[in-house]
Amino acid sequence: MKSTTQKAFAEDGAVLIEGFLSPEQLARCRAVFDWCLEHPGPFAVELFAGTEKETHNENANPGVVERANELVSSIPFGDLFADLWGSKNVWYFAEEVFLKRNGKGGRTPWHQDTSYLPWDGMHWANAWISFEGVPKPNALEMIRGSHRGIRYDGTDFKDADDPTVPLHGGGALPRLPDIEAERRAHPNKYDIISWATQPGDVVVMHPATLHGGAPVDATFRDRHTLVLRFFGDDAIFRSLPSHSDNGFTPAGLLLLEHIRHLKDGDPFRSPFFKQLR
Repeated sequence: MKSTTQKAFAEDGAVLIEGFLSPEQLARCRAVFDWCLEHPGPFAVELFAGTEKETHNENANPGVVERANELVSSIPFGDLFADLWGSKNVWYFAEEVFLKRNGKGGRTPWHQDTSYLPWDGMHWANAWISFEGVPKPNALEMIRGSHRGIRYDGTDFKDADDPTVPLHGGGALPRLPDIEAERRAHPNKYDIISWATQPGDVVVMHPATLHGGAPVDATFRDRHTLVLRFFGDDAIFRSLPSHSDNGFTPAGLLLLEHIRHLKDGDPFRSPFFKQLR
């Protein structure tokens, strides 16, 4: 019988694991985060640069692979995700960093990570680790159960006024709804879940879940967040649309070089990715 946490992740697409990281483990996570800020890689970017919504973001810094592999091997992530999914095997994919600062980092637009990377299957998870205590109004938000629904086109993360501008376009995937506008007009339309967190807590989310990060503000001015991504037995390759109106290059392209041989439906596997279980 599935535990409450297993059932919640499978059905809702997200769970809160309270107190998972010890202070020493959290400090090691912070060291990897700080290294990424100090040594930005080819995919580092300021989202919405020059606006009140500016946010520092980076995916899959090739220079941090060895450090990140050592980090995830030293913390029982393998046990956590093997139990959460019911998977025999667990692999680590890559990291992502977010920095919202000085009370000006705006809302991260609603999106699914599966619009940006060729992922499918149930055994995927993002572990969100914030180094501050995050109040609920400033926390990551997710639409319950959306990982089992429509795969939308992504947002291009360029238009600060329209968060639904398609990433790929050409009708390959349905256009994102304007979730913020719709929830203002109809507050109960979406079943949105989020949690206030303390340092050491981990928010675990399936990457197909529609999610967006709330902004920082005058009362919560800075949020430093490290995201670590993992996959298991039921992780398969699902190609992205070949068409892109925005000349899209997937963040983490250097990692994707290791799986270019895969076809739709193939198990997502490569010896490049660190196996934890």
